[in-house]
Amino acid sequence: MNKKHVLDGIRVLDFTQHVAGPGCTKMMAEMGAEVIKLELAPAGEQIRQIGMKVNDRSIYFIQQNRGKKSICVDMRTDEGRQIVYDLVKQVDIVMENFAPGALGRLGLDWEKVQELNSEAIMCSVSTFGQDGPLSTLPGYDFIGQAYAGITSMIGDQEVGPYIPIAAVGDTMTAAHALAAINAALYHRATGGGGQYVDVCLLDCYFHCHEMNVGMVSASKGEYSPILPGRHHGAVGPLGVFKSKDGYIILIAILSHWPKLVDVMNMPELLDNPLFKDDPSRAANREVLTPIIEQWLQSQESDEATIRLLGEKHIPVAPILSIEQVIHHPHMIEHGTIRTVSDRGAGEFQMPGMPLRFSAYDNNLPLQAPYLGEHTEEILGGLLQMDAEQIVALTEKGILVQETIPDGIPAV
Repeated sequence: MNKKHVLDGIRVLDFTQHVAGPGCTKMMAEMGAEVIKLELAPAGEQIRQIGMKVNDRSIYFIQQNRGKKSICVDMRTDEGRQIVYDLVKQVDIVMENFAPGALGRLGLDWEKVQELNSEAIMCSVSTFGQDGPLSTLPGYDFIGQAYAGITSMIGDQEVGPYIPIAAVGDTMTAAHALAAINAALYHRATGGGGQYVDVCLLDCYFHCHEMNVGMVSASKGEYSPILPGRHHGAVGPLGVFKSKDGYIILIAILSHWPKLVDVMNMPELLDNPLFKDDPSRAANREVLTPIIEQWLQSQESDEATIRLLGEKHIPVAPILSIEQVIHHPHMIEHGTIRTVSDRGAGEFQMPGMPLRFSAYDNNLPLQAPYLGEHTEEILGGLLQMDAEQIVALTEKGILVQETIPDGIPAV
């Protein structure tokens, strides 16, 4: 069998929006799945209108929705719901990330999906999960982050907590959802049938804690981590250090500490009781950090310092801007950054596919859909609806399609 990628043959009905849900189905499309993006009439996916646009194409939308097929349906109508019900019968996975209960109020809860297609896997992604006291609250990435105790670990004592300007929780939750769905597909393939998968940002964020949860619990609350600022609170030296040209990340814990001392030519640090082990060095970072920073600032350049420490296998990194990452030769060669060409927006760079498979080309030629672009293909091909039926439903506003500009090829 000649498959284009690992999920070739899997069909997804995708109700998701923004990042956490679309990020999951985007990776599925990049792994060869057929992803039908079911957008709600009249406007479709909200992020079509968000962020920078080129030729009326949202770069944000393109990044999250390449490789998907779009159909826009008014599920508030009987005809619209029937279209959705008929599609559910034809798919392997139903994916949504509305507020808990929202899709059910439109007539498609898990019980209905199971009734229509007992082999279907349904995955719901939310901020707090489908049950519990917080489940009905509105939420986004940073809301889940705050409730999970992650935000309390970012920032410093003087200024307070910070937030990262990156969709860390959304993209991580997308990856968790993908793992769960693939496990559910395996379960089904071995005779287990369909099932419901509940994935939320809160659980995924809390799953990220390194040692603090166990330490707080095991110490019966005697240990209480504080905002660490630029340095790790439990071990050191580990953090952001002021260097010759700016700032660098330096990690010289465990066996790396003697190596750093040797490179700095300061053997006396090894005998200093303030720096006898990683916790001691963290506790006394106000003494140790100026010593390290004075040495860093005495070097020829950050580039030279990073090269020197790297040669000794001491973990160190420059703090790159997005512009620097985009042009970094490793990121380009490795595929961390990739150049895409959109039919409407033209050529630009975006994050590459993080999952690599030796048996397949990991850069499928994908395009993001125009709103309702694949209506005829999906309804005519999967549901055997004729052109007159589709036109009639479009005239009634139950189906919505935007006009694709002249000269733009269909996909």
